[in-house]
Amino acid sequence: MLLGAMIDVGVPVDLLRDAATSLGIGAELTVRSVQRNGIRATKVDVLEHGRIAESAHHDHAHDHHDHEHGHHEHGEAHQHHHGRNWPEIRELIAGAAIPETARQIAWRAFALLAEAEGKVHGIEPEQVHFHEVGAVDTITDIVGASMGAAWLMGERGVTEWRCSPVNVGSGFVTCAHGCMPVPAPATAELLAGVPTYSAGPAKEMTTPTGAALLRALDCGFEEGQRFVAEAIGYGAGSRDPEGFANVLRLSVGAAFATVTDERSFSADRVVVLECALDDATPQVLAHAMELSLQNGALDAMAAAVTMKKGRLGTLLTVLCRGEQEDAVTRLLFRETTTLGIRRREEERSILDRELVTVETAYGKIRVKVGSARGETLNAMPEYEDCRLAAREHGVPLSAATEAALAAYGEMQRAKA
Repeated sequence: MLLGAMIDVGVPVDLLRDAATSLGIGAELTVRSVQRNGIRATKVDVLEHGRIAESAHHDHAHDHHDHEHGHHEHGEAHQHHHGRNWPEIRELIAGAAIPETARQIAWRAFALLAEAEGKVHGIEPEQVHFHEVGAVDTITDIVGASMGAAWLMGERGVTEWRCSPVNVGSGFVTCAHGCMPVPAPATAELLAGVPTYSAGPAKEMTTPTGAALLRALDCGFEEGQRFVAEAIGYGAGSRDPEGFANVLRLSVGAAFATVTDERSFSADRVVVLECALDDATPQVLAHAMELSLQNGALDAMAAAVTMKKGRLGTLLTVLCRGEQEDAVTRLLFRETTTLGIRRREEERSILDRELVTVETAYGKIRVKVGSARGETLNAMPEYEDCRLAAREHGVPLSAATEAALAAYGEMQRAKA
């Protein structure tokens, strides 16, 4: 399915065919256009010495470049043929006429498979004897997918791979080691730490091979990524179940941040935490806000709101980085009376910031300068510096603030 989707977005067919031939295991590819539940897709079959490879009805590959996730399935009865161990497969890949980038991806995919199978069966990876994934079609799938990925990276400038949560399917699958629940043990091991779900027919939707390719390509699984697709391709699975489009969608393009590099302002993403309180004292709110800032929050604010039953309350909002979210959330639950906290991620435009120290009649005062692309857009003296200077010299706060701004202005004029 991945090979079909890659061809659909422009990877040359002959490139993949040559890679298959160079393995020296009698593999070749046939390519055709098919319909899957009303969607046109590219179907790739692996031939072994001119005949459909014994497990070619399995759709092994499971990966794509952006957030629309495809579906992949093994057949219900895996064949116990063409078993090869990891060292033998490693030598096959070493001798293939493929670029080093493709070779490294293929090696990594099989190394991950060997590690997962070894862990499941309690043996060393070098001792793993592959059955289904040692067959001609699966070796060709992995090497071909690695070749296609290398071409996209070199010719289309692909620098990262992203994937939606993985559909593992449901039910049971019969393989060389007997009847197993879906996902198969090696698949489950490979997808540890990856967001998964189950939907569609009660079939195996993600195979160990597909899961290994996801890991070998270092796929990211971030939600809400902005993306501009430049090419979209569909790879077809063997089955065509009613009401279910058995295809994999591969989108190649640019992340939104890359497309908008020319915008005037820098940007970052923050987590917004909010809770509404109608039974917290001002002291509790002030204490919670102060502790939030001490624990890494970027900002904290409180606004008066009218809550249910006409009660007056306070909307407490805290901004923080993703890595501080858990600590700040825990703090708000501990320090306030809220029973629930809303969270969302937002992108904000920000200025580049710099602290400049100026000399004034009231001593040294720091000035926070905000700029974009080298242009200064605002400057504001640090409140604490001005407060201490005003107290020490017995002058109004405004006098210290104005003196700092004047000194900063003189400094800028001198530079000009």
